[in-house]
Amino acid sequence: QVQLEESGGGVVQAGGSLTLSCAASGGTVSNYAVGWFRRAPGKEREFVAVIAWTDDITRFADSVKDRFTISRVNAANTVTLQMNSLKAEDTAVYFCAVSTIVTEDPDWFAFWGQGTQVTVSS
Repeated sequence: QVQLEESGGGVVQAGGSLTLSCAASGGTVSNYAVGWFRRAPGKEREFVAVIAWTDDITRFADSVKDRFTISRVNAANTVTLQMNSLKAEDTAVYFCAVSTIVTEDPDWFAFWGQGTQVTVSS
C-alpha cells in the first residue's frame, strides 16, 4: 500500500508562489500516475493536475493552466506542484493521489494523502 504525504502549504499573498510536495512511501511514484486535487471551503473536490509515469504526459485544469507545473523527482520518490501567480480562488486543501491510469477522475485514484492547506490572501 502506498502512503502519501503532502507538504509545502501555507499562507501567501495573491500573486505569490508556493511549491507543494507529495512524498511517497511503500511504493514507487514512477510506477503510477500522480494527481493533485483540491477542495475549497464549501465546494466539491476538483482536479488540479496529473503527471503520468513518463514525464511527457501532464494535464492541468483550465483554471490553473499556465500558472501551475507538475514534475517528478524520482530520486526522492516525490512529485511537486509549483504554483505561481496564485489567486484567492486557489485557496483550498490540496491532496495528492496515485492512479494506475492518467485521468482527471478522482475515482480512479486509489491512495490519497491527508492534504495540505493553501491560503492565498488578497
